[in-house]
Amino acid sequence: MTGLQYDISQVGGTTGAAILALLPEIAARAEEIEHTRYLPADLAQKLAEVGAMNLSKPAKMGGLELSPREFLEVIETISEADASTGWCVMIAVTSTLGAAYIPQGAATEIFGADDVITGGVFAPMGKAEDKGDHYILSGRWQWGSGSANCSWLGGGAMIFKDGELQKFGNGAPCHRMLFFPAKDAEFIDSWHVSGMKGTGSGDFSVADLKVPKDRSVSFVADIPRDSGALYKFPLFGLLALGVCSVALGNARAALEEIRTIAIYKKTAGGGRSMAQRAVIQVEIAKATAQLQAAFAFVESAIDDCWRQAKGESGISPEARANLRLACAHATETSADICKVAYTLGGGAAVYSSNSLQRRFRDAHVATQHIATAPAVYELAGRMLLEQPVDMAML
Repeated sequence: MTGLQYDISQVGGTTGAAILALLPEIAARAEEIEHTRYLPADLAQKLAEVGAMNLSKPAKMGGLELSPREFLEVIETISEADASTGWCVMIAVTSTLGAAYIPQGAATEIFGADDVITGGVFAPMGKAEDKGDHYILSGRWQWGSGSANCSWLGGGAMIFKDGELQKFGNGAPCHRMLFFPAKDAEFIDSWHVSGMKGTGSGDFSVADLKVPKDRSVSFVADIPRDSGALYKFPLFGLLALGVCSVALGNARAALEEIRTIAIYKKTAGGGRSMAQRAVIQVEIAKATAQLQAAFAFVESAIDDCWRQAKGESGISPEARANLRLACAHATETSADICKVAYTLGGGAAVYSSNSLQRRFRDAHVATQHIATAPAVYELAGRMLLEQPVDMAML
């Protein structure tokens, strides 16, 4: 790997340097990862052992509790090597945010091990019946990224009591994320997709599973027991940042690859390199400007939120909306850049062995994630135009 956007060698003590040492193997195994359709267990374990899954876990529990800016830098760097790997790490990292909310005993049980891998799906696709000190959980969740390597999983669920849907104080339906051992779940081989093939994002399900209440969290209604600035960030904001970090790393790698091809590949019959053609020069220059602008917007939005998070008042709605807008814009821009790289790659790019077509496909799957999907523009637009906004989505 050469020409990385960020130098993470000093991030997280020894973690950043150890991740950098793994990048050549990750890049070399990208085709294997896509073919198997999940992150190989040995590679997942290597990443866990160096602390890559602990970026957002509370420091009090042995985690790194990195700033959001450092989170961006690490996930983006891994994704330059392979987007599917970056995605799996990002999901594992964001799932550890639950450790800042749930009671200490349950948090230690689930997240305590230094090399634990956790995952899950926030969307409330399950149903949990309140039985006093525990829930009875049933459900089937889609997009279970990296779940094959997890020891614990979380599943979002609507909360019922005596068959009646419970509601928050504002009248909205009550939902929580419940954590349970991954061995208690059934895994469904449903991940047959166009891109991000190596994330293993198939479905998983449970039926009538008893889950103690202290293994659950509402990222909407609960207050984190850990007072660190990181945990003032809403789940959707950090999840959106994770998605766009993967997208940015993937796009940067695609742009670097086509730039290298342009310099060294000769035009058929002409003896000139692609780099000597004006149309190539223009497209590479424009794509470079677009990518750097996207990075700058995200970094600025993060810095603004982080400055507020370290204060007494928390993050303003305007700053939250701006972060979501920056992440959605970066994800969309990244897909556009991967399309440029793929197009400039010519006929060679259509072959499955060519990494440009993998980068292209991966980029367009990232745009479909709910945290960075086009609907986010409407959410941000409502805030910009001083219209009512559902703050739970920010």
